[in-house]
Amino acid sequence: MKVSAFERATNYVVLVFFALVVLGPIGVIVSLAFGPESASVAREGFALHIENFAEAWVVGRFGEYMAWSVVVAVIVVVIAVTCSILAGYAFGVMRFRGSGVLFALFLLGIMVPTEAFIVPLFFDMRSLGLTNTVWGVALPQAAMSIAFGTYWMRTYFRSASLSIIEAARLDGAGSFRILWQILVPVGRPAILTLVLLTFMWTWNEFLIPLVMSPSGTVRTAPLGLAFFQGQYTQGTALLAAGAVLVALPVVVLYIFLQRHFITGMIEGAVRE
Repeated sequence: MKVSAFERATNYVVLVFFALVVLGPIGVIVSLAFGPESASVAREGFALHIENFAEAWVVGRFGEYMAWSVVVAVIVVVIAVTCSILAGYAFGVMRFRGSGVLFALFLLGIMVPTEAFIVPLFFDMRSLGLTNTVWGVALPQAAMSIAFGTYWMRTYFRSASLSIIEAARLDGAGSFRILWQILVPVGRPAILTLVLLTFMWTWNEFLIPLVMSPSGTVRTAPLGLAFFQGQYTQGTALLAAGAVLVALPVVVLYIFLQRHFITGMIEGAVRE
């Protein structure tokens, strides 16, 4: 179907409008981060105040908090992606009794919000001695990510070419070899998309680190930013610089994985 020039121009206008709606607040935060701390300095002339980031990094202790975020995110991504690949392969390719019921239990992890089970989960973690530890913060998030990851990878494995799987089995390949040497390399866009989404959700998680580490032993970057905001409610430039520092790792990771992320999102991990 041929698209007219008017329709094409209308599409671009709509896209530009929504792009400005999304990028506008980001631009305001970035401009504040590079701006002066007081209005008196602003009247002296235009200048980029890069020192805001260094001061926010030191005063807000973002080095310590972001280190904890990296540790938690790496643990969650490794556990969640590995378990999601294994579970997705089992539900998507293998046939066994009770698979539908078990898959429905996995889906409960997507349907039930964190607020519904965070209190009993805290008491369970405390009875196991895992509160105020990195495992107490990471394991609940890994379990929540496995629920979505299983659904995501099951969709990919169910749409994988059955002829390739059958040919590999005729050649004597077992289930483990078919998974890791055939399906995983082909499904790299779907897996990397899952890695990026899991990392992003873990990095931005606020409630679980707050509840599972009440003493603040394991304080991640979003928590650090919230406490920094409570201490410096008037320092707009430092708050904006801290927000940019917290968001920067996710942006950098997306830039490196954007090609695979876009491919995985467009295809939905579905292959002919």
